[in-house]
Amino acid sequence: MLETLISSKTRVKLLLKFFLNSNTTAYLRNLESEFGESTNAIRVELNRLEDAGLLKAAPQGNKKIFRANTQHPLYDEINSIIFKYVGINHIIENIVKRLGDLEKVYLTGEFAKGLDSQIIDLVFVGDVDKIYLIQLVEKAEKIIHRKIRYIIYTPSEINGQQGLDFETSALLLWAK
Repeated sequence: MLETLISSKTRVKLLLKFFLNSNTTAYLRNLESEFGESTNAIRVELNRLEDAGLLKAAPQGNKKIFRANTQHPLYDEINSIIFKYVGINHIIENIVKRLGDLEKVYLTGEFAKGLDSQIIDLVFVGDVDKIYLIQLVEKAEKIIHRKIRYIIYTPSEINGQQGLDFETSALLLWAK
């Protein structure tokens, strides 16, 4: 759907990259290898988004590092459109709010990195009805046309886990 509104596939990839997770940063050569596209096509779109104020750029050594401009008046709307495009809004509406004693939900995997994928990786923290979760996931997958992969932790398991740094490797989608 987004591809019909925005004719540039590179621009769609950039919007996904920067507006799914506002903490995402990238530079031109990094995006070239990630997207598998020419630097010229990526540069043109980065410059357009920067000129529009949607991206901020800062020099870091000999690189120009880009990130989403969260202060832009359209940031929230674009972020919302991207979440709807991916189907995250359906996950929150149809799964998260019905699961019982849920404390937090994190987006991990490719989407947390700002990359498009057919699989949405989620981490649920709380006391979850697993049988009901399976039913809700199956329904949501049909609506969003993507697979949902998940893991469930109790709050004590999360607090006791070493190496699980959700603040830097995941995007908090929902919290009680």
